[in-house]
Amino acid sequence: MTLTEKDSQYLWHPYTQHKTAQTPIAITRGEGALLWDENNKQYIDAIASWWVNPFGHSNKFIADKIYKQLTTLEHVLFGGFTHEPAIQVAEKLMKLLPENQQKIFFSDNGSTSVEVAIKVALQFFYNKGEKRTTIIAFEDAFHGDTFAAMAASGISFYTQAFQGMFIDVVRIPVPIKGKEQLSFDTLRRVISENNCAGFIFEPLVQGAAGMVMYEPETLDELIKICRENNVLTIADEVMTGFGKTGKTFAMDYCAEIPDMMCLSKALTGGTIPMAITTFTQEIFEAFYDEDINKALFHGHTFTANPTGCAAALASFELLQTPEMQANLVRINQKHLDFQEYIKKHPKVTTTRVLGTIFALEIKKENEETYYGTMRTKLYNFFIENGVILRPVGNIVYILPPYIISDEQLDKIYEVVEKALEIV
Repeated sequence: MTLTEKDSQYLWHPYTQHKTAQTPIAITRGEGALLWDENNKQYIDAIASWWVNPFGHSNKFIADKIYKQLTTLEHVLFGGFTHEPAIQVAEKLMKLLPENQQKIFFSDNGSTSVEVAIKVALQFFYNKGEKRTTIIAFEDAFHGDTFAAMAASGISFYTQAFQGMFIDVVRIPVPIKGKEQLSFDTLRRVISENNCAGFIFEPLVQGAAGMVMYEPETLDELIKICRENNVLTIADEVMTGFGKTGKTFAMDYCAEIPDMMCLSKALTGGTIPMAITTFTQEIFEAFYDEDINKALFHGHTFTANPTGCAAALASFELLQTPEMQANLVRINQKHLDFQEYIKKHPKVTTTRVLGTIFALEIKKENEETYYGTMRTKLYNFFIENGVILRPVGNIVYILPPYIISDEQLDKIYEVVEKALEIV
């Protein structure tokens, strides 16, 4: 049996309707920005395998650090114990984060980093004897698939089976160009009408919504409104963190700083599942009490896994190298050049670029759903042409590994342009 035949016998894949979906492609190896399947067909990984792999597949530098840690201490429980890799991650991360972030909490994936932040926002006020039960989020947000993260997410087909089971979430418009004031006014109204504990947002880019972008100044204003009303702010940087936007964090573009940040995906260079939620000292102190019931009762078996910490430390080091920083600039310029060219195409309605993220929207005759006909046709075309891209409805985005070559980027752009002729 082939790998794909064995797969269909045993495995259940994410975001997949197995009755109608095509057979998964069995990948056997990867190197840099390239992957090979069981038939030795080569693909360019143009989305860094769901945005997690900034330094390329089979990165030897990270692998060596992981191996060294595995042969020293692979794992130890973090309840009542600690270890040097976790402390080193905290020390290194503090130098990269906004200055108000003083405490870090480890978990195991992006959804749980969000789950922790929402629980902390709600319990922060509970510990102070104040009942606040509402979370504010953007329309069309995506924050993950655990229950609080789903509740905060606004893409309905992900959550429709669970309506009526969620915590209270109220949505405001994304402050895209032309809707800034509506977003500000709606936030003020929502705060005045509800007992709001926190506002969670994807800073500057809504990833799963199709790389929807808005300006730092508008996010600054939203954070100011929250601060004036004692509403905690949560920056979900699971997707945007660690260089994607051209800066280490998307919040680095802003003058205002959040109360909490959620990190995962590229945190370990695409190697080992790990997540971190960061907090201000003020938030931590609301849980620091003689009363045991005021503690944060949340944890994971693999919390602060030393091997994952070693991967994260290697990733921090790689990201800060002059070569990698230069790559961020190079990719951004390549995207801008392609944007200038492709935006004139008659089938392109809009284009947008931020850092290493490029997106274009294709004109459509009919309403196009998230997993609709156009999306499937585009996805299949990209795969046939050896490029891994996952369109969102009629939106095609590119978010490549930072080590991708100019030649590989040119091939991606070429395939994207050719795809416009088939829709």
